[in-house]
Amino acid sequence: MPKYPKNYQRIQKKFPELLRNNEEAGRLAKEAGPIDTKTAHLIQLAACAVMKSEGGVHSHAKRALEAGASKDEVYHAIALLINTIGFPTSAAAFSWVCDVIEKKK
Repeated sequence: MPKYPKNYQRIQKKFPELLRNNEEAGRLAKEAGPIDTKTAHLIQLAACAVMKSEGGVHSHAKRALEAGASKDEVYHAIALLINTIGFPTSAAAFSWVCDVIEKKK
């Protein structure tokens, strides 16, 4: 079982059925189409960057790498956002991706 951040664990403890259903919805969404796990996490990484979710960027960068994405693919997923979400938001997401990649060294 993956180690979840402390806040996620608190929500999970308070609302276990809600979190189980949320995880099940994620699983069903991934199984509903042809996109592979690596690509799914790169898409979710980009969505988290758009939402300025540092925790989400950390989580999906890590999971994309675990699913076989290269470091360059993770960096590229963020670079593709620069002209869509702007440089400052992309730069923040890039720093969050660096947190994950540099920790793996």
